[in-house]
Amino acid sequence: MHEALAEGAKGLGTTSPNPPVGAVVVREGEVIGRGWHERVGEPHAERHALGDAERNHGPAATRGATLYVTLEPCSTHGRTPPCTEAILASGIARVVVSATDPNPAHAGAGLDLLREAGVEVTTGVLEKEGLDLIRFFARHITTGRPWIIAKTAATLDGHTTLPESLGRWISNEAAREDVQSWRRQCDAILVGGETFRRDNPALTLRGKWAEGRPQPWRVVLTSDVDLPKTHQLFNDLHRERTIIHEGLTLPQSLDRLGEIGVCSVMLESGGRLLTHALGEGLVDEMILYLAPLLGGGGKRILAVEGLVARLENPEYLAIGDNLRVRGRVAKP
Repeated sequence: MHEALAEGAKGLGTTSPNPPVGAVVVREGEVIGRGWHERVGEPHAERHALGDAERNHGPAATRGATLYVTLEPCSTHGRTPPCTEAILASGIARVVVSATDPNPAHAGAGLDLLREAGVEVTTGVLEKEGLDLIRFFARHITTGRPWIIAKTAATLDGHTTLPESLGRWISNEAAREDVQSWRRQCDAILVGGETFRRDNPALTLRGKWAEGRPQPWRVVLTSDVDLPKTHQLFNDLHRERTIIHEGLTLPQSLDRLGEIGVCSVMLESGGRLLTHALGEGLVDEMILYLAPLLGGGGKRILAVEGLVARLENPEYLAIGDNLRVRGRVAKP
């Protein structure tokens, strides 16, 4: 299942609003086929894995084999035929599943169909990891809203800006490259009007991170529609991917994004909007880049005193001389 999860992770950022899914076919302890859901509207992971096994080992290779898949196989016709049909036609004897489909309309249906046809089914293998892989999809399919990742960079004592003489960037170049890997996973990047005016950000994917997927939506949430029209979000090659949400609350903005199929949002705002989002319990995940600096400008991570947010099971990663802290935000 670890190998199936690694296959599925390849689809983060390219399958939305479908979930990323990975699959491997195993026979006599050997992986004979691999696959992952590459893009929405294209074949699912199970069909890719089964096809890979048959191409490399012959048309009968899958008979009696075991299929490991990170998400319950679909059993209904959508943009592609149901994967349960392909599994039954292949002669697979056993299916091992990590996560059950979170869609209430489909949950368990594919598993029941396979069992009724005589296929042995095992569920819940590395379930935590499987659910983490589809967390964006699960949030959207069950609530209509996207999953929110808040990202910021700060000095060790919590400043998010520097004096002008020290330049714009708090984080190092490697950390900013790491941000690209997280942006690639997300359908939209959201900033507040203040951040937009001050920083004139591009909010784009660059180089290899932009390959194989559209640029994320670039969303500006503002109380004042009088935004600088010379800023690059209005004038660059991706200006059609810019959305202005004027006069909306943050929950209303998230609802609108959910309505157009946005499953994941990276919040790259300043302290005021981040404080508001945390205070309303809207942030699901936090990524914080800490630089080896003390002091800075007048802006801080949180704009008010007294607000406390706790990260569950935080992960720590050194990126050059920066430290990346990542964790789920504990809900009340």
